[in-house]
Amino acid sequence: MKNDRAWKDILLNRKMLICIFQGFSSGMPLYVLIQLVPAWLRSEGIDLATIGLFNLVMIPYAWKFIWAPLLDRYKLPFLGRRRGWSLISQLMLLLSISCLGFINPSLELKTAVCLVFATSFFSATQDIVLDAYRREILEDDELGIGNSIFINAYRISSLIPGSFALILSDIMPWASVYPIVGLFMIVGIITTLLVAESANDNISPNSLKEAVIDPFAEFFSRKGGLKSAFSIIAFMLLYKLGDSMATALATPFYIDLGFSLTEIGTVAKFSALWASILGTIIGGLAMLKLSINRALWLFGLVQIISILGFAILAKIGNSIPALFAAVSFEYLGVSLGTVALTAFIAKQTSLSFTATQFALLTSIMVIPRTFANASTGFIIDALGYFNFFIICTIAAIPGMLLLFIVAPWNEKN
Repeated sequence: MKNDRAWKDILLNRKMLICIFQGFSSGMPLYVLIQLVPAWLRSEGIDLATIGLFNLVMIPYAWKFIWAPLLDRYKLPFLGRRRGWSLISQLMLLLSISCLGFINPSLELKTAVCLVFATSFFSATQDIVLDAYRREILEDDELGIGNSIFINAYRISSLIPGSFALILSDIMPWASVYPIVGLFMIVGIITTLLVAESANDNISPNSLKEAVIDPFAEFFSRKGGLKSAFSIIAFMLLYKLGDSMATALATPFYIDLGFSLTEIGTVAKFSALWASILGTIIGGLAMLKLSINRALWLFGLVQIISILGFAILAKIGNSIPALFAAVSFEYLGVSLGTVALTAFIAKQTSLSFTATQFALLTSIMVIPRTFANASTGFIIDALGYFNFFIICTIAAIPGMLLLFIVAPWNEKN
């Protein structure tokens, strides 16, 4: 009966439809930052080290738990607590993304940094709200499949900045490309206006102090105490460190191998997309049978091995079949690991402090993407791409070892 119900959720449940559109709205600005912006900067002659440092302006993703309590505590005078903040962040994203096209980064680098930071901040804010909303509308037994659908839509959104926009950039100026991409935030805006507020709208902290302190106090006072809490934090930091580093400068990597932007926008991005969708579907369906713990083990192993595909591509060089194979394998591993980790995060989140705790755990997860990735350009310059991807593979191992503590294979869920 559990499997029958899951399939009905996929096909018929309105909440799953909400996950699709909100997933697209959540993913699109992130892929602007990690796929479109690096390609734009590289095509405008910005060096790899500087492009790598641009990861630092994505720091809001790592620190969003700081202002998440404000979104839990305060309600805007329109649309409700979750929908009101969603609308504000989506409108600001439309504006900040569109404005990127009107500057020349080689001449106005500081302005570029400010606009990328604004996009990062409002994207992180949107994620706080949408993550909380999704956790509040999904039942516990819908979390695995609901998050799988959300992630699939998240991945599909990469087609806009990572493929469609790159192809446009070969035939249009950036001043036209970025506003076109920004308009896709209308998907999220319309969704926000049409959906109902979550049932938790009237359940909020009574004071800002309560909103800030209680979520952290609850998390650190659970069974196992500080040791358990810090083990979870270390795991969140390290589980996806390797593949996060490997994909940080993927687009410049393809460019340096001699692939054109059109080849990247078609072969690389579409292979990443189909592999991500397939991996997420496999992961979501597998987790109907697998416990979260065992999924973390199995999917994490695939995640590590898949990084080596990029190392092989670095040796082969400019080859369309090799590009397709390496990117497909890498993003299959990335998506499997993401499905398992997202379910793990949801499992650790209390419904009493949804926005703040979800923001805390997802913030921890992206710290490596923000800080470790900022060093990737320097590592590549010093060691070359092949050695860099070997380092990425090794960097993925400590997160797997922490599974012995935070998610033992035989532990019952």
